[in-house]
Amino acid sequence: MTESKTIVITGASDGIGAAAARRLSSDGHRVVVVGRSPQKTAAVAREIGADHFLADFTELEQVRSLADELKAAYPRIDVLANNAGGVFGDPTKTVDGFERTFQINHLAPFLLTRLLMDTLVESRASVIQTSSTLQFAREIDLDDLDHDKNFSPVRAYTAAKLENVLFTTELHRRFGARGISAASFYPGNVASSFGAQSESTLMRFIATNPITRRLMLISPDRGADTLVWLAEAEPGRDWEPGRYFSKRKPITPQNRQALDADLARRFWDRSEQLLGL
Repeated sequence: MTESKTIVITGASDGIGAAAARRLSSDGHRVVVVGRSPQKTAAVAREIGADHFLADFTELEQVRSLADELKAAYPRIDVLANNAGGVFGDPTKTVDGFERTFQINHLAPFLLTRLLMDTLVESRASVIQTSSTLQFAREIDLDDLDHDKNFSPVRAYTAAKLENVLFTTELHRRFGARGISAASFYPGNVASSFGAQSESTLMRFIATNPITRRLMLISPDRGADTLVWLAEAEPGRDWEPGRYFSKRKPITPQNRQALDADLARRFWDRSEQLLGL
């Protein structure tokens, strides 16, 4: 068995987050389950004998409270898996004033990572972002990250998944020398409740139709495999920090913006500005 680690997983009440939590716990790691639903989060934590915390990423104040709770409870965090995500069908803003898909998939995990940075650096932690396929992502407009000019659920989601990769690139550049190992990965098209709340006809159909789920989607256990591998393996030896992975292998993103180091730097700066950091 690999050496036991303290592993925080957001979005761990369902889907690949819950699947990863189960596998990592069975491998002897101390898993910390973070979710939005009180019932589902507590159920997963109870099943594997883990600690759990609640946070709704549509409210950044809950993210700040979560960071405080995690810092108080765990002086060492070996892995932070930013796995929580979602896609929504309308451009309704959160209480913080941001488009929901953008906030849940990027701003909230970015804020959580920044608030935990001292602990993560001290722990020489791995920070893992759950991304997606990037081939459909459009150009990112740093002055319109909420997609006020041209919103669609698919555009907002694919942009957010590209932003996960840019975050990983810049996290590696800024903190790699201080011991942080960053990675993003594509889990595959996973059969879960993800997308069921979307008003996008395509996403909702894929998420809820039993035939498409069987023919087009993989199980959460299979989708969690690369996340589990990145969490357990040794960065620098088993995987190269700063890269984007699929099926345990580094791959080159299909979107040219994902390779734009200057865009990654400017996107980080813009994210800090939006959050008042």
